[in-house]
Parts: sequence; structure tokens; C-alpha cells
Amino acid sequence: MLSAAFILEGLGQQGSAAQRRAIAKAITLLESTRADHRAQGDELLTALLPHTGRSFRLGISGVPGVGKSTFIEALGLFLIRQGHRVAVLTIDPSSTVSGGSILGDKTRMEQLSVNERAYIRPSPSSGTLGGVAEKTREAMLVCEAAGYDVVIVETVGVGQSEIAVAGMTDMFVLLQLPNAGDDLQAIKKGVMEIADLVVINKADIDPHAATRAQAQITSSLRLLGMHGNPDHATHGALWQPRVLQISALLGQGVEGFWEAVTLYRSMQTGNGRLALRREKQALAWMWERIDAGLKTAFRQHPGVRALLPTLQAEVAAGRIAASTAARNLLAAQAQPAHGAIETQANTTSSSSL
Repeated sequence: MLSAAFILEGLGQQGSAAQRRAIAKAITLLESTRADHRAQGDELLTALLPHTGRSFRLGISGVPGVGKSTFIEALGLFLIRQGHRVAVLTIDPSSTVSGGSILGDKTRMEQLSVNERAYIRPSPSSGTLGGVAEKTREAMLVCEAAGYDVVIVETVGVGQSEIAVAGMTDMFVLLQLPNAGDDLQAIKKGVMEIADLVVINKADIDPHAATRAQAQITSSLRLLGMHGNPDHATHGALWQPRVLQISALLGQGVEGFWEAVTLYRSMQTGNGRLALRREKQALAWMWERIDAGLKTAFRQHPGVRALLPTLQAEVAAGRIAASTAARNLLAAQAQPAHGAIETQANTTSSSSL
């Protein structure tokens, strides 16, 4: 694997084939689970940090079939015409049976994927919950260090639990269909409650349904703003989520969408909430990595590995409750490793002589 310094040098060559290779190698290094690669990845991230944070991070979610890829391509091409460089990180669901992913999002963005001012990276979810991949944050920093000033994260998009992307982006956009449900569906909590902007795509197919959905969702967002997300208060200093109609396939409404995004960015930067949001996200990222590290350390603990096969068999046979087995395994992790016990005993014996 290449060194962090070599990758960093490649990332600085904007618009070149060398830069695209460096981005791909950097993300692959960060996604690796090998211990030596993780150490190199930490070194790379430390070197990248001074070059990150200058982009606008946009999270996009929605149910399958809502047209996320079509919308992202239309938006990406529009932004490139405005002089931006666009990176798109797409998350593909991994099979619970085979573990594989199709990773075919680039095929649905034919024009954007070949544009030299765009970079698209599909990644498997690999069982990670929340609609994003485990290393999406790290991949985002790589793209920022490479000079992409708009980074778009497209979630798996399977329902109302795709909220992790809101914890790593500056703005969370929810795509909806004109006939997505009744009035009650429009006020369900979950992604709707944390959406900064709701976009009704495919509005050209049924304009009346799109207008009706826009009115229903606008009303529900107003209600959720009063009783839900404090960042979505109705008074003037804070952003009030709004609902837009677009047709990504026809390219209608994309300019208006970006005007709303620009207004949001200006307001959130001016009142300091964008900086505060990123600070909270950085701390949440740290604790998430701690949780993942503790889980890995738990599975690798010698006491746990020795006890695990027996307890798994006992739970499977119904002879012991799963909660009891879990407590026994956690207790085993709390005990020092066998080698550490011997070392401690030897140390005690030596000190008593």
C-alpha cells in the first residue's frame, strides 16, 4: 500500500488522472480492515485534515425509485456549469445472504461519471445501519482534500431510518414522490423530522398530486418544527424547512433547488449553526469509532474467543438465555488476558522476595 505522503501528493494534482487514482487508493486504504492499513489510514487522515472543511456537504435520501441518481446527476451537471467540482459518494445495499453489492450507481449517472470535474465513488453498506457506509466520513474528507467544493452523499434509501447521513453533512435533503402516502404518512417522524429540505421529484408526472403533497408536507414540517427539531424553529434567525417540486429527468426546478441550498448555507453560516453542527458531528464521529473499536476488541479478547463457541451452542440449543450468555461474555472481557494474569503473578512473587 502507498504511503500517506505519496497519496497526499497525488490528491494535489487537480483534474488529473493521477488525482483520481490517488482518491481511489486513499478511500480503499481507509476502508481496509487490516491493522497495518488502519495505522496508515490514521496517518493519512491526520495529513489531510488541514486541507478539509471547505466544501459544502449535502446528504440526499429517499425511497428506492424516487429518482435519487437522476436528481444527483442533474444537480451535479448544473453545479459543474456554475464552476463547481462535485464529488458523489453513493452507498449500495449489501446482500444479507451473499454479502455482495452491485455498486452500479455510476451506470445511472452516465454523463456525470465521465465529466472531468466530477468524481463518483460507490461503496457497499456492508451491514452498517443508517443508510451510509462505515467509512463515508473518511471518504468525504479525501474528496475535500482533493479540492471538490460540493460533496454529495447518497444513502441506501430504504425507509424512515436513513438518518445517519444527517450526522455527517451540512444539509439533509429528503426526496419524495407525489403519491407517497396519505396525510398521516406525511407527518411520520424519522427522516421527515430532521430533513432540512424536502424535494418532490417527478412532479411532471402528476402535477396535481405533487401540489397536494407539497401542501401536506409543508404543513407537517411546520408542526414538526414546533415540536421536534429545535434547529427548525419558525422564527427568523433559524432556517425553516421548505418543500420544492422538481422534475430531475426534465431538469426542471434544479436551479431553484440550488438557490434554496445557497440561502440555507448563508443563513446557517451567518448564525454560526453550521460550524456548531460540524463540531457536534466530529465528536459524534469520535464516539462512533470508539464504539466500533470496543466491539472489535471484544471479539478479539482471548477470554471471549475461548468462551464464545460454548455459549453460542448453549444459546442455540435453548439451554441458556441470550442475555445471560452476553453478560458472561462481557464478564470474560473484563478479566485480564491469561498472559497478563501470569505477568501480574510473577511480578507479585518477585516483589515479595
